[in-house]
Amino acid sequence: MSVASRSPLTVVGMPAVQAVDAATLADTLDGLDAGLYLVDAAGRLLHANTAGQAILDACDVLLEIRGHLMACDPAVSQTLRQVFAASGHGDGTPGTDGIAIPMIGLDGQRHVAHVLPLTSGARRRARAGSPAVAALFVRKATLTINPRSQALRDAFKLTPTELRVLLGIVELGGVPEVAAALGVAATTVKTHVRHLFEKTGARRQADFAKLVAGYATPLRESGEVR
Repeated sequence: MSVASRSPLTVVGMPAVQAVDAATLADTLDGLDAGLYLVDAAGRLLHANTAGQAILDACDVLLEIRGHLMACDPAVSQTLRQVFAASGHGDGTPGTDGIAIPMIGLDGQRHVAHVLPLTSGARRRARAGSPAVAALFVRKATLTINPRSQALRDAFKLTPTELRVLLGIVELGGVPEVAAALGVAATTVKTHVRHLFEKTGARRQADFAKLVAGYATPLRESGEVR
């Protein structure tokens, strides 16, 4: 099913509105830097924005199989199925703020997936009449420090090296890999990781993925081509 055939207005259960409003919403979703997917409790794909469809077309992180959204990694796929089902039951397992899931593509690139349940509070009222129970945001993790990282650095008063180590843990996955990428000793990276725990309040390295995803802007930079 193509992106064009998945109307975001139909998916979220909104009443009929003027065509200009529908076009505005579609343009907004397609302007997101992250891939966006709306799914039901069974994991059926109801909508994908432009960035999301590009990820599906690449077939190295996520797949659409018989109308269902799946990850190339079976373990991640199982986690997504469980989270989607929990969102549908409204049992609170994903939490109001959602859950972050690290993903590695078949090409070795690291991505961060964030599942936001649509079945609680104001979000539940907004989706009245819609089968969508969760929104899945997926974006590639990057070690490159760009202006988007400024908010994260300022929020926790990180040094440039600490920020680079933080992004490295998210993208590369562990102390040895980050040490090799930065050309420093593993003990040096461990020291920076300890400082990151103290400054951010994170309890484990896996929490860094959610932290970075939370501070990343969802909008594409002007002129960016996908």
